[in-house]
Amino acid sequence: MIQHVFETDSKLTSGALFMSATSTPSNDHAAAQGTELGGSVAAAPQTPAFSPLYQQIKVLILQSLQAGEWKPSAAIPSEIELAARFRVSQGTVRKAIDELASENLLVRRQGKGTFVATHAERQIQYRFLKLIPDNGDPSSEGPAQRHIIDCKRTRASVEVARALAIRAGDAVLQVRRVLSFTGNPTILEDLWLPAAPFKGLTAERLRDYNGPMYALFETEFDVRMVRAEEKIRAVLPDPEQCELLKTDPQTPLLSVERIAYTYNDAPMEMRRGLYLTNKHYYRNALN
Repeated sequence: MIQHVFETDSKLTSGALFMSATSTPSNDHAAAQGTELGGSVAAAPQTPAFSPLYQQIKVLILQSLQAGEWKPSAAIPSEIELAARFRVSQGTVRKAIDELASENLLVRRQGKGTFVATHAERQIQYRFLKLIPDNGDPSSEGPAQRHIIDCKRTRASVEVARALAIRAGDAVLQVRRVLSFTGNPTILEDLWLPAAPFKGLTAERLRDYNGPMYALFETEFDVRMVRAEEKIRAVLPDPEQCELLKTDPQTPLLSVERIAYTYNDAPMEMRRGLYLTNKHYYRNALN
């Protein structure tokens, strides 16, 4: 699993924080939070569960990101401004921003401020691509060469519907492409997207766009992928896959099945990739 699950409550506003988690705060602690929040705790239920204050601020910032108040690559308000807005200390805001930065949702820039992360940035655009050349230097190969095979409208199978939290038979877009490095076909991908958020996506638009696919989704369809879950297993290719990857039926491939989520933990993509690993390896950092 990559990153964390984010949950928001649509009833929250910047002037009223919530209490959530597993334990009940003491009266002194609740009173202390009520002082910092301008007395908002007084309206909480009689037996509220406890959530650290910075986590509550994190959720409110996530709500603003989800609502599009701050667009990708745009600067967010300063810590002092956010502290005044939420009626909390600057340190509390800083801790919330630190977590969002560690999850690649915000980017700190020394002397410039904090910005909404975008998949157009190099350090972000390869966040979900974990295939590394054997020499350990991803920059040694340059950007992947993309060949869009197809982008078609179809009906969601039971498996795809379950992954995207839609109904079987609902409209989806299915994209197939091959990624090559230094001219060698390396990754064959099939991905499924709910049709409504990606209305107007065509093979031509995918071919004409020079940046990463997730950057296209972000800038032209207002869909930002913020986390993903993957399942990995070894498989043997079928004849069609052999032809597209220019390999033989006895060469094992790494099958990587991914579900990518936008804000509020909404699934927006199911992707199945077949990775040729004779010159690459899959690398993931575990904390």
